[in-house]
Amino acid sequence: MTSQNGLVVEARNLVKQYPAVRAVDQVSFGVYPGEIFGMVGPNGAGKTTTIECLEGLRQPDGGTIQVLGLDPLRDRYRLRERIGVQFQSAALPDRIKVWEALDLFASFYPHPVDWRSLLEQMGLSEKRDAYLSKLSGGQRQRVFIALALVNNPDLVFLDELTTGLDPQARRAMWDLVRSIRERGTTVFLTTHFMEEAERLCDRVAIIDHGKIVALDTPRNLIGSLEAENRVVFEVDGRFDEGLLRQVPGVLRTEQIGERVVVYGQKEGLVSGVVSTLESVGIRFDNLRTEQPTLEDVFLALTGTKMRD
Repeated sequence: MTSQNGLVVEARNLVKQYPAVRAVDQVSFGVYPGEIFGMVGPNGAGKTTTIECLEGLRQPDGGTIQVLGLDPLRDRYRLRERIGVQFQSAALPDRIKVWEALDLFASFYPHPVDWRSLLEQMGLSEKRDAYLSKLSGGQRQRVFIALALVNNPDLVFLDELTTGLDPQARRAMWDLVRSIRERGTTVFLTTHFMEEAERLCDRVAIIDHGKIVALDTPRNLIGSLEAENRVVFEVDGRFDEGLLRQVPGVLRTEQIGERVVVYGQKEGLVSGVVSTLESVGIRFDNLRTEQPTLEDVFLALTGTKMRD
């Protein structure tokens, strides 16, 4: 079931006011069936408050919401049978075993999936009899995702899924999120990791100080910047930066210590820089290219750095 506009989630002019701050300020967006939709921004931007309003955990102070064609407050019991929720902060007894947690949660729903198959899909079969307190951070997150999927939801909410995980566990989580979408489940995730949103999401809403400042595909958001590409390398000592300013496509250069950054247009930039350096005998190391990212979009839109 979707809204009349064919949307899985539809929020219009959503407002949530607290005594000292307006956490969500006239937020409007929609989520299409089968997509991975991301809401990104720094901590305190309003992501979690927004997602909790969608889940029916908080009552908005203004605006309208439909999730799977239902009102999250008026139809909360019907909605909870059809959505899955992985909370930013969740806790279960340390002495509960993995299979016990899944069996318990499955008992809450009239038509749960076979939690044994979920264990296998989440790579947790070998941890079936392990206590939650003995699991690694990544393993615990997989358990919480399995709990969010045990009712075979049409829509799953993942709130700051990879916070606190090491890079290897984070990338494993990304593969897991993609596999959830392949099951036919729509995914709504929040994150303050811009790389995560860029790698995973079909569309991204950037939120800051309770307002959505941009909403589009990662590719379109990055492309809208018309940002410069960068070639970065290291040299031993100073050299004449004027040499590189003559290379077609180079807009400007800067040197900080041994690190040199060349800014310019993408086409032919790398080959032009390398051939020029080699032609005059300048030795360089650790040459790499840097493309514009979603974080560059955020900086351009808000004028601030990402806040932890």
